[in-house]
This record gives sequence, structure tokens and C-alpha cells, in this order.
Amino acid sequence: MADHAGPAELGVGIGWRPEIDLTVERLGVDFVEVIAENVNPARVPESLTVLRGRGVPVIPHGVGLGIGGADRPDASRLRHLAACAEALGAPLVSEHLAFVRGGGLEAGHLLPVPRTREALSVVAGNVRLAQDALPVPLALENVAALFGWPEDELTEAEFLGELVERTGVKLLIDVANLYTNQVNLGLDARDALDGLPLAELAYVHVAGGHARDGVWHDTHTASAPDEVLDLLSELCARARPPGVLLEWDDDYPSDATLAGELDRIRAAMSRA
Repeated sequence: MADHAGPAELGVGIGWRPEIDLTVERLGVDFVEVIAENVNPARVPESLTVLRGRGVPVIPHGVGLGIGGADRPDASRLRHLAACAEALGAPLVSEHLAFVRGGGLEAGHLLPVPRTREALSVVAGNVRLAQDALPVPLALENVAALFGWPEDELTEAEFLGELVERTGVKLLIDVANLYTNQVNLGLDARDALDGLPLAELAYVHVAGGHARDGVWHDTHTASAPDEVLDLLSELCARARPPGVLLEWDDDYPSDATLAGELDRIRAAMSRA
């Protein structure tokens, strides 16, 4: 079982994708994150090996574990995450606090967990099982919710706070997801920051998206809006994040544009 040591110091990073592997190598980032489901631990991409050789930490980021579901985490998925962590020499593994499947059916989305006391107990058990299976600490990410469950008993911050208290799990706070929930569901992002156990931060996600018909779509295909970077500054005023990472998943821009986005992140952190 992984211990609950303090979070690693990471710096400012970017999500590594095969389409921008050389760009990432040129950007000189402090750390990278890779989608775990896209990695074969027996054949680590050469670019990640190059980055590791430079001392750049590589974090496997899972999207399919479904730790927020009623079923126990899938053992084969946990073995894969553990193998990725070992192959990449990762300081931690991150996943989403989300429901992704049930009754053998895949949801196709990262769906919010019902924030009830009963669900909290189930998720805490799932987290402990995952922690036991992983060689490094686990961090869980807040998701951009498409809806809220009518039976919710706790706010997201309360749910995450109690989950951290029960399990010692670390947090990956996505400020773009907080912004998405504020625009689409009316959930105040600054109130959420005030309630979150930020002392347990592992790192932070920043990303951009697009507004359509009054709905914010967190697409990871555009510059982060100023409002998201303002939330990063607000977070940094409350706690010093060990790392902040830019997500960009498609419609990749020039090296200069990505470098500029990383500079905007650094500026937002320094404003705090």
C-alpha cells in the first residue's frame, strides 16, 4: 500500500500527448501528465523516456477507473495504473472522482457521484482498495458536472473534505471544472475553494473551452479564459499548490501559443 507522504513539488507542467511530444520536450516544463489508458507500461513512448532522463516527473492520469461507482474498482485497471506508475517512476497517480459505468454499461462521460452519506461510505471503501493496489499515493480530481443529483446531502467541498479525512487521499483540483460548474450549475467556485481541504493538494489542472448557447463546454481545445486563471490566483492565495498543469487535448496550437499559456499560468500564480 502506498503511504500518505506529503505531495511532491512539481512546478508548472503540461499534459503530454503523442501529437505534441516534441513540443513538450522543447517547452522545458517542470512535469507532465499522461493518460494512463494510452500507455503500455512495457513500451513507454520514447519521448517520455527522454523527459524522465531529464528528471521531469511523469504522472499517469486515469480516466476509466470509475472509483465513484457502486462496484469495486476493476482489478485489471488498478493493475494497469500500478504498472504505469512503476514504469514511469511516477511520484503519484491521479484519477477522477466520477461514476463511469454500471451494470456492464459504459456511461461515456465522467458523471458526478451522488453526494450522499451512503455514497461517501462506498467511495471511501473504493479509494482504500485503490490505495492498497497502488505503489504511490492517489490523487482524485473534481469533475465538471453535467447535472446535480436531487438527493445530494453534501456540497462537493464537504464530500471531498470528508473523503480526504477518511482515506488520506490527495486532491487534484481542476479550476476549469469549478468554473464550468459555476457557469452551468450556478455553484460558486470561490465558495468551493473556501471549503476544500487545500492542504491535501497534489496539483491543479487548468484548461480552456467554449461557450455555446449559454453553456460552458470544457473542451481542453482553447486558451484558458481569464476567469479560470483568476480562480487559479484565488486558489494560490489560499494554499500553495505543489504543481499546476495545462491540459490541451486537440486542435493543438503552435509551440509559442502553448508557451504563452504556461506563462499566463505562472503569472496567475504570482498574482496571489
